[in-house]
Amino acid sequence: VLDTRTRRHEEKFSFIINKKIDVVRGLATWCLCGIKKGEALKEIEVKILEIDVGKTEKKLEEMGAEKIFDGELINVYFDFPDGRLEKEGKILRLRKIGEKFILTYKKFINRDEAKVMEENEFEIQDFELMKEIFKEIGLFPIYELKKNRTTYELNRTHFEIDKYPNIPAFLEVEGPDPDTIYELISKLGFLREEVNFYSIKEVLEYYGVLK
Repeated sequence: VLDTRTRRHEEKFSFIINKKIDVVRGLATWCLCGIKKGEALKEIEVKILEIDVGKTEKKLEEMGAEKIFDGELINVYFDFPDGRLEKEGKILRLRKIGEKFILTYKKFINRDEAKVMEENEFEIQDFELMKEIFKEIGLFPIYELKKNRTTYELNRTHFEIDKYPNIPAFLEVEGPDPDTIYELISKLGFLREEVNFYSIKEVLEYYGVLK
């Protein structure tokens, strides 16, 4: 009787695990293939390097921006061994924000007036399980980055002050369109010539952190 009960428990446990793996694998396939659930978001952003953090925060507060986040983020980026996602202008990232875990898939659109990406993201329940599933289907972490981020919001625009180890702080501005972004950047006291469209990988390469 005990053996029968044990087998039943083992079979039930195996079913649950396999079902969970199938679900997460389906989500991973959705991200990799770009099959969207509903409308994908369009991420429009620029960066400004080597900012004066105190001065920038003071100016944002004077403009009426609201601080909506201040804390640590852990980002893990994934790709296949042949680097095909990066070659195709795609990003697959797991992000940990406190007790929340976010899976994000991005696809490059253009760098005309800002860096524009198609973005799909949703919250997941198990950070470590998703990493294991990615490994099973051939995806591996290419780098893991920790940073402190302070986010302000004004006029549907996010101003994100990012601080990574060993490089100067920089500002990332994400808004509904390039005109809004440049108008607000000007009010902050920055020139258009100070703006760049770097990815975080390119920022770290610029400072020699990634090679």
